[in-house]
Order: sequence, then structure tokens, then C-alpha cells
Amino acid sequence: MHTRRDILRYTASAGAVLPLAAACGTPDPSASDPDATVVRYQGTAGSVVFPELAADLGYLDGIELEWIGDTTSGPQDIQAVATGDTDVGGAFNGAIAKLVAAGSPITSVVSYYGSDEESFSGYYVLEDSDITRAGDLVGRKVAMNTLGAHHEFVVREWLAQEGLAEDEIARVELTVVPPANTEQSLRSGQVHVATLGGILRETALERGGIRPLFTDQGLYGTFSYGSLVLRDEFVEEHPDATLTLVSGIARAIRWSQVTPREEVVDRFARIVGERGRNESAEVIQYWRSSGVAGPGGVITEEEFAIWLEWLDRNGELPEGSVEASELYTNEFNPFHNGTFPEDAGPDGEPASGPTESEDV
Repeated sequence: MHTRRDILRYTASAGAVLPLAAACGTPDPSASDPDATVVRYQGTAGSVVFPELAADLGYLDGIELEWIGDTTSGPQDIQAVATGDTDVGGAFNGAIAKLVAAGSPITSVVSYYGSDEESFSGYYVLEDSDITRAGDLVGRKVAMNTLGAHHEFVVREWLAQEGLAEDEIARVELTVVPPANTEQSLRSGQVHVATLGGILRETALERGGIRPLFTDQGLYGTFSYGSLVLRDEFVEEHPDATLTLVSGIARAIRWSQVTPREEVVDRFARIVGERGRNESAEVIQYWRSSGVAGPGGVITEEEFAIWLEWLDRNGELPEGSVEASELYTNEFNPFHNGTFPEDAGPDGEPASGPTESEDV
């Protein structure tokens, strides 16, 4: 039996001599390579996920993406990977840690979302609300899209950092509200705090009458919060495809980090318009940045360690049941494994524009 680390180490060395995919180019969607490795994934309605961008940029030579539907949440997306219903999926790092600790054979391979000064989630109250500090949330309702993921962890971490005791934090009522209904729930008084990001935050602010209590970007600055995972069995069975897939996604992330926003938005809008899923590309116009901290989604140990500490502190994991280093690998990422310099652009050449980290 191979351990997770043995599998990843073998795969990285087996595929290390493979050339990266050819330069940018839009693949012919009607072409089908009988020798291609099929990679199943879930998308997001009205948005472009990084595997889709990587394919559009021509970075996934020898891989055929198969969209099987849209995901409902990060925890559902990685659960689908763990059960073999999909091959790649992403979620908040804390949710990944809990799933691995429960015995799921998955490993994070690249960061895919986070927060910076352009892209973040805010936790908003009405402008005339009497809520001004963490203690005011005791006995109040905080709306978010799902429990057990990014927003729950961030809210609880902020409350702890602000000095609330565990019994006080337990009395803050976290309430699941569909994102499209969150703003109205706040304005009608059904909840006291609304979690808003992206287009929902932008349009709510345009209407006025709300103010941020805190933001996730305010917790740790520019920071990656979530990762894409692969099932360990997939990595073992498809070493060459694993290297190509992760390298391609990392290059696509890097492309979004160093390419002018207008060009990124135009490309996203074209991809959505051409894939024929009967969806609106309106949300794409509000894209500001990837929010990913590391070049090409390189993962740092801290991006997992802080959530393991949180889970240990709250008794949700047996102490020492899993180490941060066991949850991820950068071995397939060209911006970490020596293929490209860390400050390079998506094709290994010097970046032609400012990176997100230089913008914030």
C-alpha cells in the first residue's frame, strides 16, 4: 500500500520530464482525442472555473474536461471528488481538513480562491444598526450560504479574535440563507448580519444603507482560503495527466493574476457565452481579481495550519489527528517545483504586468 505522500512523490517524479502544454490557444470543442484523459468536474453557473480557463488557454493538452453540472457548495464539491463522482473539485481549506481527517483520500494541489483588497467577502449590517462590535452579535442572526465552510469558519475566527468566549460564540446564530436572498433578509430585519461578496456585495453597496462590520480580507490580508483537490487514486493512476492538469490550472491562475482585468473579464464572458448552458454572464462584469495569494496558486502551510488549530481548539478534530503538511502538495505546481520562476508569467517568461500582490 502506498501512503498519500508516496503516491504524490512518485507521480511528481514520473511526470517531471513532461513538457508543459503549448502556448495559448482556444481548443476546438468538437475535437475529441481518444487518448485523452477525461477529467470530470462541477462548474459554477455564470462563472468560469480555473480548469475551464486552463482548457480555453490551451494549457490542458491531452486532457478532456467533462462538465457534469454545477456545484451547490464547496463541501459538496470535494465530497463528490472523494466518492469518485468527479475528479477535481474545490472548497475552503478547513472543510478539506475535516474531510481528510475523516478518512477521505484527497489531497489539495493548488489554491484557487482567497481574498485581497479587490476580492473579498464582507459581513454587513444595516447602516443604523446598533451592532458595532463582536459582542453585539450574541443572540443575533448571521446569514451565510452554507455551514461548515468558509463563512462559518471566518465568522467564528473573527469572534474569537475579538475576545468572545466560547459560550458567547455558541450563542451567535449562524443561519443558512440562499445568496440571492441574503441582502433582502438583512434589509427586512430577518437577519442582523449578511454575508455578501462579488456582485451581491457590489449591487447592495450601490443601493446603500448598509455598512461592513468586518471582512475576511481584514483577518489575514491577502490570503488564499480554498484549494482544489484530487483523489489520491486518480493521482496514482494518471501521473502524467495529474502533472498536466495541475500545471495547466496553475498557469491559468497565474494568467488571471498578471493579465489586465478587462482582458480577463472579456475572456470569461466569451467562455460563458460559447458553452451553451443557458446562463447569464452578468456576474462576470463584477470580477475584480482571483484573490489567490501565491503565484499560480502555490499553497503555504499556514493556509491550512490556522484552520487545523481552530478545529482543534473547538474540539472538532482529535488533537494531532492530521498535520497541515499531509493535506496538500505543491509538487505539481510549476511555480514551486522549479519549472518556472515564482515571479514568471503563465508561460515561464517574466510577467508583463503587475501581479495582484503588487496591486494590493
